[in-house]
Amino acid sequence: MIYKTVIALITFSSFNQISDLNKAAYQQSIPGTTQKIDMVYVPGGNFVMGSPKSEKNHFGDEGPQHEVEIAPFWMGKYEITWDLYELFVSREIDSKKPEKAEGNEVTIDVDGVSGATAPYVEMSFGMGTEGYPAICMTQLAAVKFCKWLSAMTGNFYRLPTEAEWEYACRAGTKSAYSFGDDASLLDEYAWYEGNSNGAYHKVGVKKPNPFGLHDMHGNVSEWTLDQYVPTEYKSRKRKKSINPYVQPTKTYPKSVRGGAWTDSESRLRSAARRPSSKQWKKRDPQIPKSLWWHTDAPFVGFRIVRPVNPPPPEEQKSYWN
Repeated sequence: MIYKTVIALITFSSFNQISDLNKAAYQQSIPGTTQKIDMVYVPGGNFVMGSPKSEKNHFGDEGPQHEVEIAPFWMGKYEITWDLYELFVSREIDSKKPEKAEGNEVTIDVDGVSGATAPYVEMSFGMGTEGYPAICMTQLAAVKFCKWLSAMTGNFYRLPTEAEWEYACRAGTKSAYSFGDDASLLDEYAWYEGNSNGAYHKVGVKKPNPFGLHDMHGNVSEWTLDQYVPTEYKSRKRKKSINPYVQPTKTYPKSVRGGAWTDSESRLRSAARRPSSKQWKKRDPQIPKSLWWHTDAPFVGFRIVRPVNPPPPEEQKSYWN
């Protein structure tokens, strides 16, 4: 029933018959540039989070399955690319922010947003930048990108929660992948160990999921907001969870989703979870090690979300710190 509802909403949207403008896909422009971020509407609803023990490659932290209710939001159609991320790293366009931002959800001074330090090596590692996903940033850096973008545009952006990410990835499906259980179809939807030729690829090349989101399986893994707790699902099994979020209390581990160009098919499943690690800074020679870059995580990037109902200013800060 959930699947049918989702498809109906997608079809409705595709023919521009939505009367509620909050439910329309849109492009977020970046002041002072020609860059735009494609945002896809994700309708709210209920889904079963996690995977059953019977699913091939099921791992213990994916259970027990439990019902979750998610509020509607927009999500980036693609992973954030270097073209966009380098605007945040360089901060050369901050002065281009209009006196009154286009959106009215956020009223913060862009000068007050912490900026990333320049990496000591070229962080794309020669795999490409224009149209390719940004990688190697810490979760802190991804969070601060969202704060910077919010300040520049006036719209509230953040990372997805782990529950929002899985809900968006599944797009109404209950199978191992958003396209079914047949891993042989991965070549049509994902860049992974079996077809990546040892590198990431431009975003949006493979087929999208039923919501119209590209690269939810593979290409690069994606940061979420949550602290990674392997036994978290056990606390949710007795009642439905509404917009669950495990607010971080420490730097490691955080939850990463989606699998990457370096991963086998098992890591690309909709329910697959991955903890971040201090080892992702192993080759960083700086003392102390960088707050902004993971020298040993060329497989991690992120995409952004914007809730339809943005939180009040004080709550917004909690998602950016």
